[in-house]
This record gives sequence, C-alpha cells and structure tokens, in this order.
Amino acid sequence: MGCVHSRPSAPTPDRPPLPPSQQPEPAAAAVAEKAEQQGTAQKKAELPPEAAVEGEKQSRRERRARSSRSAAEAARPGGSFANRARGEQVAAGWPAWLSAVVGEAIDGWTPRRADSFEKIDKIGQGTYSNVYKARDTVTGKIVALKKVRFDNLEPESVRFMAREILILRRLDHPNIVKLEGLVTSRMSCSLYLVFEYMEHDLAGLAASPDIKFTEPQVKCYMRQLLSGLEHCHNQGVLHRDIKGSNLLLDNNGMLKIADFGLASVLDPNRNQPMTSRVVTLWYRPPELLLGSTDYGVGVDLWSAGCILAELLAGRPVMPGRTEVEQLHKIFKLCGSPTEEYWKKSKLPHATIFKPQQPYKRRIRETFKDFPQSALQLIETLLAIDPADRLTATSALRSDFFTTEPYACEPSSLPEYPPSKEMDAKRRDEEARRLKAAGGRANDGTKKTKTRDRPRAVPAPEANAELQTNIDKRRLIIHANAKSKSESFLLHIRMVRSLWFLQITWIRRETKVETQVWSLIKTTGHCPCSGKYTVCLQRKSTARMILDTWSLDAFVG
Repeated sequence: MGCVHSRPSAPTPDRPPLPPSQQPEPAAAAVAEKAEQQGTAQKKAELPPEAAVEGEKQSRRERRARSSRSAAEAARPGGSFANRARGEQVAAGWPAWLSAVVGEAIDGWTPRRADSFEKIDKIGQGTYSNVYKARDTVTGKIVALKKVRFDNLEPESVRFMAREILILRRLDHPNIVKLEGLVTSRMSCSLYLVFEYMEHDLAGLAASPDIKFTEPQVKCYMRQLLSGLEHCHNQGVLHRDIKGSNLLLDNNGMLKIADFGLASVLDPNRNQPMTSRVVTLWYRPPELLLGSTDYGVGVDLWSAGCILAELLAGRPVMPGRTEVEQLHKIFKLCGSPTEEYWKKSKLPHATIFKPQQPYKRRIRETFKDFPQSALQLIETLLAIDPADRLTATSALRSDFFTTEPYACEPSSLPEYPPSKEMDAKRRDEEARRLKAAGGRANDGTKKTKTRDRPRAVPAPEANAELQTNIDKRRLIIHANAKSKSESFLLHIRMVRSLWFLQITWIRRETKVETQVWSLIKTTGHCPCSGKYTVCLQRKSTARMILDTWSLDAFVG
C-alpha cells in the first residue's frame, strides 16, 4: 500500500527553515518553467517595443491555457485532487475498487471490520441484497446488516448502490431508518450497510392472522408514514418503492421508512428521463404503468393511498399479476383518465392501454364501510391525475387526522412478537405444505389454519436505471435459454370482456402468425411494443410473452 504524500510545511517561528543542504530539490517541471521564463525574458530584451508587447500577450494566453488545463485535470475524476482524496480513503481502510468509483458516498466515514459483527438470522432478501439480524461484538447492540451484491464490480452497479448511501446520509428524520455505518473488507468485493434494528415490518404484521389494526392505530401508522415522506420530498428525494415490507416498526410503535435502493433525487435541471420501471406492482401509480418518465412526489403518495386502504380493508386492494391486469384493476376502482388527461399527458403507452369505454370511479362504493374521513383521504391519494394528489403536508392536515378517534401515540401501541414479511412467507409455505400433507404435522396433531395472504410482485428491476448494456446482456441470456417452449409460437385469442389480448402458445405456421406479419408490413412496426425478448419485427421467434397487445393495436 502506498503512502499519502503532502506538500512540505512552511517555516514557522518554532520551526526554522531547513539548511540548503537538506532542502528538497526543485521538481524538473519547475526547473524547466524557470528556464523557459529566463529565455522568454532574454528574447523580450532583444525585441522591439511593439513585438515585445505582442509577445507578452501571447505569453499570458499560454499561461491562462496551462492554468485552465491544470484546473480541469485537478477537478475531473481521477485528477490530482481526486487522487489525493482516494489515497486518503484507501489509507483509512476503504477498498480501492470502492473509493475509485464512489468516493463521494464514503467521504468522511471510516469502515467497520466485518468480524466486528456476528450474524444471528436472515430477516430479508431482495434482488441484489440480503438483510441479516446481527450483533455488534464491540457494543453488544443488535443491528440490521444489509449485504449488497454487485454484478462483477461493474462501475454502474457500484454507483447505483452509492446513490442509496448518499440519499440516506442526506435524510435525518425519526420516521426514516438511520444508516449507522458501513462494513467492508479489502479482501472481499461486498459491502454491508449497518442500520438500526427494527423488530417488525408492516407487511408482516398485516399478514398475521391474530392481528387486526384499530382505526387509531392505522392513523398512527399513516401519520408517521406521511411525516417521513414529507421530509423526503422536502429534501428532494423520491422513495419510489413504498410498500408494507419497506415500512419498519419497533416495539415502541415507531414506524420508519426503509430501503432507498430505488430512490432518486429530484433535479429540476435533469436532462435524462427517469425510469418508469420502479415501485412494486400493487403500489405502482397509473402514470408509471403508462410509461411516464417525468414524474414527481405523486408516485409516493399513490403508494401511501394503497397502504391506507390496505390497512383498513385488511387485504391488498389492487393485487394485479401483470402490468396490464394492474392497470385494469386501477381503472375499475379509480376510474379511467379523462380525455383531457390523455391529451395533456401524452404518455408513451397511452394508445396501447387506453380502454375503449371509460370506467367509472368506484372507491366510495367499494369501501363504503370505511370512515368518511378516511374515504376522503383515499380519494385524494388515489387520484388518477398525479397533480390532484397534492402533497404529504396537505395529507397530514386532512380531516382524517383531525377527527375522532384521533391517532394514538406510538408508545401506546401493543407489543407484538417479531414479525416480518419473510416470517409471513414461511408461515404460508408451512400452511401449504401441511395442506398437501392432509393438514397433519409431523407429530400427527392437527394444525390450525394461517392466513394465506397473496404476495406483492416486486419492482421488475431493482437496478432499473443502470445502463442498458447490463439489461441487454440479461435479455440475451434469457433468449438463449433452451426449452421445449421454443418450438411453439404465439396464438392470440381476443377476449372482449377485457380490452387486451390473452396470449397462449401454439405451433408454428398458423393463421395468427400470418396476421401478425401482415400487420407489421402494413403499419411498419411490431405491435408488441418492445415487450418481447426478441421482437417479431426482427424475424425471430418470440420467447418471452407478456399480455401487452391491445385489441385496438391488433385489429388496426
């Protein structure tokens, strides 16, 4: 490991200057520059006054150009300043591969050693990370360790993780989970994020068969959720994955928003569009399903509205299996957009997913047993037009929180056994296993039933904003996978009860295939809208099917 060098200190009253024999030799560049200046001065003396003035101007221009190049070199990534900071981080214990890519995210922090924590249990799992309950061997404190996995240390994957760290360092609120440190090793290509430990998540509690939330309890949870979102939005942060499993609870009733892996910073000067492939499907707003790449705080407020309705109903309110089905459920409950919205929004998938007949809004009829104040807030948060959802601040001032029964204090909430979404999944798997075995446990005793709660489909790509080359490589791998299904092509059966096509498999050389090719020749594009791994327009067999062809697109 190299050393971090610094410039020699200037002489001070208590530190006399070094004798000439011990003073460092000037750098070669400085010697050359001095010789150049002496030569330039000698030439000036030999020139006439007009030429000397012109030569002086030329020298100034050259010096300014050299100064600009030096400043640019120092400021750019990899420049002298960046190299000095990187050297300091490596000396502090950070691995070089991390410091070289995301030095800003770890600036000012000292890494913890991996052997200073003892893993107790696995409590969560994501696409690119695992979460463990662990004990700090130094302090004895129980913490949560989030282990981040990388795609072969690709810089874009590392930068994606760094964004979560930077956002967590920006936020400081009682209802947002706190990042307490980072754990890394020079010998390992992994990184652990250290968080405060929370005993429950909202999805795990809601799935427990013996737990039913009261109205004051729901108000308490929603007030904390909206307070955390208010702080995020005031800091210019969009969470973009609000759901029950990302809302953590401790035994004191405190709710904290967690998992900022899909979060993004709102930038008014942003030149690049944002991705629409975020937010878990059941909590995804219609504008994202319609392909919007320019959105704001409304995406988080829609998810909060889904959470509120779910807590009061005791079940997910729009559990779609595919994007098309999710949009259909949204339109059936919240109504379809007005003609004015279709025209002004100009969303990419509007022509594909626009229903032939408008849907009426049915929130009040569907949730007629909900308190009136709750219905009003749900109506606002689940508005089809994002502009009508207002803000987290306005939601906190709504009648839902100012009418009786009031929200209870977190400390007054009951204390539950530890329960997380992973625990609920284990219970469901055990219930299914027992059902298959005839409802008998290993000892022959009959087991009581547990609630087999459907699970939300996660956001399709946890790294939705990584560069397209990573996504393309995954698609190619998927397309090259050999299976018996590849000997089949598509058969499209029109289903008039809905406004999309249901897709099944049939053998090659069919009338439907001919119709598809005819449509491509007529319109000049494939109606799959890029939803196939291999587009039919490229004269290849489609190997991955999504029910995304609209009836209007197919029949022309």
